[in-house]
Formats: sequence, structure tokens, C-alpha cells
Amino acid sequence: MKTHPFPFKSDRSITIASFLTRFCLIPLLISLWIGQSCFALSPEDERNIGKELYDKLRKQNQLIEDTRVNAYVSQIGQKILQQSTQTRYYDFHFSVVNNSAINAFATPGGYVYINKGLIDLIESESELAGVLAHEISHVTCRHIAQQYEKSKKISMATLAAILAGAVLGGAGGGDVAMVSIAAAGTLQLKYSRENEEEADRMGMQLLTATGYDGAGMLNLLKIMKSFEFYSKTIPSYFLTHPGTDERIRYIDGLLQTRYKSRGSMAIFGGLPRIQTLLLLSEKDTDAAQAKFEALLKKDPDHIDALYGLGMIRSRSGRTSDAMQLFTRALALAPDDIDILRGTGIAYFNVGNIPQAVDYLRKAYALDDHDEQTILYLARSYEETSDAKTALRLYLDLLKVKPDDPNLFYRLGMTYGMVGKQGESHYYFGLFNKKKEKHETATYHFKEALKYLPTDSELYGTIQRAIEDLKPKPNPFDDDHRRTKPKSS
Repeated sequence: MKTHPFPFKSDRSITIASFLTRFCLIPLLISLWIGQSCFALSPEDERNIGKELYDKLRKQNQLIEDTRVNAYVSQIGQKILQQSTQTRYYDFHFSVVNNSAINAFATPGGYVYINKGLIDLIESESELAGVLAHEISHVTCRHIAQQYEKSKKISMATLAAILAGAVLGGAGGGDVAMVSIAAAGTLQLKYSRENEEEADRMGMQLLTATGYDGAGMLNLLKIMKSFEFYSKTIPSYFLTHPGTDERIRYIDGLLQTRYKSRGSMAIFGGLPRIQTLLLLSEKDTDAAQAKFEALLKKDPDHIDALYGLGMIRSRSGRTSDAMQLFTRALALAPDDIDILRGTGIAYFNVGNIPQAVDYLRKAYALDDHDEQTILYLARSYEETSDAKTALRLYLDLLKVKPDDPNLFYRLGMTYGMVGKQGESHYYFGLFNKKKEKHETATYHFKEALKYLPTDSELYGTIQRAIEDLKPKPNPFDDDHRRTKPKSS
């Protein structure tokens, strides 16, 4: 049996025949005797499938890399996991997919994905927690693994491709879509209504035990249902999570009988700002601008809309408009680090360095680990010729961004400003090495050695860097072939 071609190649790509040969020859009689399938996925198989898909999605830039967005979703997910007793086989990972489709999905091995389109639709943290609790339950109940074990017709590689199609929806690429369609006859990657009922029941238990209001799970389904009604577009969540009307009635029944006490709508807080950050991550800002303007029309003091619209105005060069929006926002929230940082960066971009330093210092005092704040504050001090302070900040940033070529360049500049030529040439060398300009990098490394003590650790590091940049001999080159002995 030939496996379907798809972009996710793996050593674990196996046909049914090879699977039988490798794993089921000896256990076959035993499995027939006890009535089990020899196509069962082990916890390790599930972890491998999940990780392979996660690595491919990340490599293809399909996942949101914003630290704060991921931390927010992960802390909610991890809080819910504390209430579960069925997670010992999995190390859960929570990711946001850079896709506007309204969807969420979980793959074997504990990988939970939620699209930014669904986060944008959510109205409370409890609703987001409800989605995560539901997806966690699908993993711990092994619903996808069970479908695979029942099908007995596809390879694990094809399963990974179908999962990719489910996670990415219409943005998965032609190859993934073709595989998903081709495999549809052998594995319908759509939860059964029994699966959904089990995930809702367990998810509700986790959600309420965590301290959230169980109504969050119900409210989100109703919101998505109304979205379908008004837009005539079926949210992709409904395609892989069927039985919406039945689920609404079932969850409502649970709330009326088993979970009457109300929990919290938010435990961590900050959902509107996360939604704002996701909107600002869009390349096309028209939709974000329209949403922020609509929010401000309803509420002129909507802080997140003021901040979001101010950032859009600042990025487009409309600094005066941005400052007015930031000023209004700061009057309402004077200690908001995002607004302080945004104001400081706006002043920096127009060359008003004293004002930039003032706002960025306030932001730095609130959070001295914020990467953007550190970067622009350091650049501002560099502009004021306070190179020592700038250097200290750049070195702090280097601890969290050790491979950033732009940071190497800034360090090269500031070390030069404070008169440390050896370190200056070293970082210019690293910058050029990252840019694959090996001749220029070698020049700077050699220049750095002229200024450094020969017994210093950095001297040895640079020597090794120079050796690494030397061209490697070609084993097939005539000059390096073994000379054949002359015949007598």
C-alpha cells in the first residue's frame, strides 16, 4: 500500500504492511485472542506525531510567536491542567495559529491549537478557558488516536497530514488539503457526537474546578452560532466539532443541574489587550483600524482601542494623531506599560529623544524585562551619547536574544563608543557572520585579536570563530585525493 504524498516527511512514515511487519507479527495472536487492535498508538507514538506536526507548523511560520500572547493562553491552559488526573502521559503545549478562521483543535500528544480568529471572537476569559478545557479533554480521552486505531487503513504520516489540514483549515496549503481529501474515505477526522459529549462533560468539570464560570463554554457556542447566522459562514470549529445544537442543550442542562454555582469570568485578566496585540500583528491594518474605531464610537474611553489605534497611527507616520490617542489613554491608565512604551517609541521615531527617554524609563521601571522597552531605551541613550547606559541595556537584552544580528550590530557600535575596540570588532564579526559575509566577519575577528589579552576567554572564543570560518577542503578535489602509486 502506497502512502499519500505530503510535505511532512518523517522517519515515522510507515505503511500498513511495514507496521504489521515491525510491530504486529509476534503480538498478532495475542491481540486476536484478547480482541485488541494491533494498530494501537502508544503514548510515545502520540507524542511523536504531535511534536512532528508542531515543529512543521512552527518552521512554516504558521504559529504566532508573540511572547505575551502565548504566555497568556498557556497560563490558562496550565491552570486547567492542574485539575486533571489524566495527563501523566503528555506534556501539554498551547499554541495560537496565525489564521483568522474560527477554529480550535488538539492533536495527539498534548498539543492544543487555537486560531487567532477564535480568540478575536471570544468575549471573556472563561470562554477561552472553556475551549481549552474541551480540547484538553479530547487529548486525555484519546479521541483522535481511537479513530486512527479503528481505521486500520492509513499510515501515521498520513494521519499527521490530515491533522495539519484540520489545524490550518483553508491555510494549510494545497498538498495538505489534497491529502486530507484523499484520506477522507479512510479516516473522517471529525469528532463523533459521543466524543463531543464526553469532552464537554470532562471539560466542564475541569473548567469549574479551576474556578471559572461554566457558562463560558455555553456562551462561546452561542456566540459562534450567532456568527454563523449573521455571516452565513460556518465557523470551521463546527466542521470538526459537530452537533452544535445538541451540545448547547447538553451544556445548558449541566449548568442547570450539576454546576449551578457561578465561578469567575476571569482569573488572570487582560484578554482585551491580548486581542489588541493579535490585531496589531496583522499586516493589513484596515480591519484592525475599523474595529478600534467602532469600539471608540461605542466607548470613547476604551483604553485598548485607544492604544491599538494609536499604534496604527504611529506606524503609519501620523505621529500627531498617535500622540493625542496615547495621551487620552494615559490619562485613563497612567501606568499602562504598553501605552508608555508606544508613546516613547513614537517620540523616538520623530527624533524627540528627551521625551522618548522620559516615557521609556517609566515603562522600564514597571517591567525591566520587556524587550521592546529595553531596545528603544538603549537606542535613545545611544542617541544622547550615554554609551555606558546603552551598553548595559544591550547586554541585558543579549541574555534573552543571544542570536539577534541587529543586537550584535548595536553592541559593535556602543562598544566602539566606549573605547573597547576588541569587543566592538568581535560583535561586528558576529553580525557579519550571521549575514553570511564570511570575509568581512574574519576581518573583524582578526582585528579584535589585536586589542585583547591573549590569555582572555574572549581571545580563545574568537580564535575558534576564525577557524570555523575557514573554507573546508573538498574531499573530491584533485588536490586532496590520495595519490595512486605508480605502476612498476
